[in-house]
Amino acid sequence: MDVGELLRYQPDRGTKRGREEDPDEVKPSRKERASRNWHRDEEKALQDDERKVGTAEGPTNADDEDVEPVDEGAVKRMILTFEKRSYKNQELRIKFPDNPEKFMESELDLNDIIQEMHVIATIPDLYHLLVELNAVQSLLGLLGHENTDVCIAVVDLLQELTDIDTLHESEEGAQVLIDSLVEGQVIALLVQNLDRLDETVKEEADGVHNTLAIIENMTEFRPEICSDAAQQGLLQWLLKRLKAKLPFDANKLYCSEILAILLQNNDDTRELLGELDGIDVLLQQLSVFKRHDPSTAEEQEMMENLFDALCSCLMLSNNRDRFLKGEGLQLMNLMLREKKMSRCSALRVLDHAMIGPEGSDNCHKFVDILGLRTIFPLFMKSPKKMKKSGVSEKEHEEHVCSILASLLRNLKGQQRTRLLNKFTESDSEKVDRLMELYFKYLDAVRVADRKIEGEKHDMVRRGEILDDDLEDEFYLRRLDAGLFLLQLLCYNVAEICNSGLPQVRQRVMQILNMRGSSIKIIRHILKEYTENIGDGKTAEFRESEQKRILELIETL
Repeated sequence: MDVGELLRYQPDRGTKRGREEDPDEVKPSRKERASRNWHRDEEKALQDDERKVGTAEGPTNADDEDVEPVDEGAVKRMILTFEKRSYKNQELRIKFPDNPEKFMESELDLNDIIQEMHVIATIPDLYHLLVELNAVQSLLGLLGHENTDVCIAVVDLLQELTDIDTLHESEEGAQVLIDSLVEGQVIALLVQNLDRLDETVKEEADGVHNTLAIIENMTEFRPEICSDAAQQGLLQWLLKRLKAKLPFDANKLYCSEILAILLQNNDDTRELLGELDGIDVLLQQLSVFKRHDPSTAEEQEMMENLFDALCSCLMLSNNRDRFLKGEGLQLMNLMLREKKMSRCSALRVLDHAMIGPEGSDNCHKFVDILGLRTIFPLFMKSPKKMKKSGVSEKEHEEHVCSILASLLRNLKGQQRTRLLNKFTESDSEKVDRLMELYFKYLDAVRVADRKIEGEKHDMVRRGEILDDDLEDEFYLRRLDAGLFLLQLLCYNVAEICNSGLPQVRQRVMQILNMRGSSIKIIRHILKEYTENIGDGKTAEFRESEQKRILELIETL
């Protein structure tokens, strides 16, 4: 084998995950992590089989038929061999930096032992040996190796060692391994390695995919890692990768998912994304779906991940300002008009952008860009094509009514007048629709209440205690049945009845009388709403909001 052949040599790293399979045949579900990485389980089984065959056929001191059992002693010997080969390769590279013939053999030996170490992933109870014998730090050191093949082999090994199912097999072993990886700044090292991988080369693209899998595994096992990962350069790399002008592939889908995971319940990461102009990146990536539906199930999943990330960011008031300046409202409004698959998610984004006092500027701008012409047709009739995007009629109606509630709460002056005038148009048809939805969800909540009361009665009869936790569970069930939407509808009714438009108030009272109902029911629902308002909000916000709604109830 000459020098050229040595340099071109690609060691067998086992079966890779199905990163480039036919997207029409592979349809991963983001919510089902067990099947997340496109045939991960099947390929893991194949890798296990190949390792067993490799161990049986590989060069050992014993006969071919005798396979050395993997116990503590075998793992220690394997780690010792790894350390020796790693040191030897490092020594030869330093001694002969310009002569690959001198160190290539040691590099192949190093790669071989890294492949053999995959067997350790089948016995997580022995992970502590990797830490005690300093193998974890040595593996992390190899992430900066001059030969990207060695780096990719290490990434492949770390991905299998941190497989979430394997970690849960031994909590003690998993804790020790993850602690050591975090202490060794694994995320920062992985990001540095990502920067030098060329995704046009299949093996290196696989390395990127496995790197993202390591991060997903670690954040799922220990969610608090998300904040550190974002600060160590991962967030910046994800945004850069999403912006890259490369064809859609599994890596771009995976990037969108990791981004959505990092932003969950983490204000520091949301703020950092805003500072990195991440809102603009998300809007640019989503603008593709303004007039075109995703072409595959995987591309649709990526679109939903980006929408999830945007909604998470909008929980922070600073990001709402960036969203406004980046013309996010205009993009979402266009998506609503285009009637493509992105419409339902655009509605969700608008809901997040306008809710609460922090959404006031977005509410005013929405009216200025003629958003009322877009939102009211969706209020009057729920679209028929929502099933494609997996959104229920209840979810759609909840987002629309929440947007109307935010507009009624935040709008002032001329914009508020324009909104209220909509309820007087066409013989007050929008008031009729509001009351139609009110009775629809009032009936749904009453059905749930009767069921819950029956359960409570049975529990009391059996002598069981109804504690606070159980009462909270019952309240959540009522919310799921439609109570939250009913509260929004009652709030909207109270707002328009106190708007100073007598014909609107008269129409509400007329419909209530026709249905044998009363304004007292609306008052009761709003009072219950004020008692439970503001979970997760500041005490000042809760008090001011309760006071405002109680004033509405009194004038109602």
